[in-house]
Amino acid sequence: MTCFICMQCGVQFAKRDTPPERCPVCEDERQYVRWEGQAWTTARELADSHNLVMREDAGVLAFGIEPRFAIGQRALLAETPHGNVLWDCVSMVSDEAVAEITRRGGLQAIAISHSHYYSVMVDWSEAFGGVPIYLHSDDRQWIMRPHPSIVSWEGETLAINPSLTLIRCGGHFAGGQVLHWKRGRGNALLAGDILQVVPTRRHVSFMYSYPNHIPLNAAAVRKIAAAVEPFDFDDIYGAWWNTNVIGGGKQAVAVSVDRYLAAIA
Repeated sequence: MTCFICMQCGVQFAKRDTPPERCPVCEDERQYVRWEGQAWTTARELADSHNLVMREDAGVLAFGIEPRFAIGQRALLAETPHGNVLWDCVSMVSDEAVAEITRRGGLQAIAISHSHYYSVMVDWSEAFGGVPIYLHSDDRQWIMRPHPSIVSWEGETLAINPSLTLIRCGGHFAGGQVLHWKRGRGNALLAGDILQVVPTRRHVSFMYSYPNHIPLNAAAVRKIAAAVEPFDFDDIYGAWWNTNVIGGGKQAVAVSVDRYLAAIA
């Protein structure tokens, strides 16, 4: 029995004897099946051809896969006096990463913005003794590897600890969530691509489907803006290496919402 990993989206499926015939995450209109067709790998095969890398990204320890695999996102470690949380996820775990996180105080929990980044979240949880994985209940249907560590929370906000609060924004996915981080050197919003940091690194944008270029409607964008409005933040960390708004993050969201709504009006 093997946990197969989709090579297009990087999501891991529950143990089985043979690869799945299809990946519902990729067949959804927000993603796509590559022209060559569906393909699968395993954790062992992936480790033979790729590496899990660790390095600082705008002052935060981040984890990514090289060469690029699947969607290519990177994960972040939100370190707080009340416990550390892994934000978003990648499709590999390594002994070196586990050792480094342990050296920094261990892992209290995992939280993931939306299903495209679920990857091997269960493997990460099990590497730290089965820490909880916080996913919004509105995205329950996209869990391809059920596990007791998964917490499907409901509502609009959830405080993981006094420094970290999940905010349900919706938009890209019904349960799309961001993580607000209270920290001494300036509060941050870990946004995945629920709020997509664009190449200017002074703005964000919003999409229903990024690869298929389907925009969000005005009501969905206004809901995201309203969800994050009560929270103060200076920095926004996006989904990929070096895609961050450092300083003026809250104003950047306000300006970006206005220009987006004007563009689709």
